[in-house]
Amino acid sequence: MNAIELSHIEKSFRDFAIRDLTFAVPEGTICGLVGENGAGKSTTIRLLMGALRPDSGTAAVLGTDTASPEFREVKEQVGVVLEDTYFAGCLDAEVIGRLMAGTYRDWDSALYRSYLKRLELPERKRFKEYSRGMRMKLGIAAALSHRPKLLVLDEPTAGLDPIVRDEVVELFREYALEEGGSILISSHILSDLEKLCDYIAFLHQGRLLFCREKDALLEEYGVFVGTAGQADALDGEAVIGREANGLGGVRMLVRRELVPSAFPLEKPTVEDVILFTVKGAKQQ
Repeated sequence: MNAIELSHIEKSFRDFAIRDLTFAVPEGTICGLVGENGAGKSTTIRLLMGALRPDSGTAAVLGTDTASPEFREVKEQVGVVLEDTYFAGCLDAEVIGRLMAGTYRDWDSALYRSYLKRLELPERKRFKEYSRGMRMKLGIAAALSHRPKLLVLDEPTAGLDPIVRDEVVELFREYALEEGGSILISSHILSDLEKLCDYIAFLHQGRLLFCREKDALLEEYGVFVGTAGQADALDGEAVIGREANGLGGVRMLVRRELVPSAFPLEKPTVEDVILFTVKGAKQQ
């Protein structure tokens, strides 16, 4: 079963639209949702959680249509962390834990306290006194502590320093491996997604350019660094995007299978694939 299925979703606003959005996240996998600001990532998450209704198309989470009455029950099996995690400012982590215990049938108080300790979050400090990073960590602890089958994360590592980011990424990896959970994670920090994700879905201006298995994606492409003359000798179909590299040199993302073996290629990063795909679209 797929943890998430979006099929031919259309959603129009006054100055923006999601067009024919179709992709799936297989159960037990981690999918990174990437794209520039305004590409439609947060809108996609809101559509998935039933906060927005599509103009057409269907969305399903854990096998249940998000427009159905049954989805209210399914939501209990979904942990959500939004970019702006918010609890009432007068509450502390201990009180928030008690409130969550009354909200979720599967709330695990011991697990919640273990996350507070691991993430170095004070139990008796009021939420309004938390830093942005602390607020995000508390949201993550709360999302994980009712043992969801699916995590939906919108910029969950934003505002965290690199050391804490690594710790949070490891938490997500443990959740997927040990709990068998599925994750959809939106982030601008592509290095985090490269370490964590099985699939990458790339949104650009409201359209899905690709949703691919990460390892297959990185094997398909290579990065060529050389002279402009060498670059011009390549088949145009091989080149995804190119940029000047100083002193007449170029750096390009290319399709490996269309490049002669004499051309040395470096392995790309997810960031290379995303940036050069956008550059290529602009250069056409």
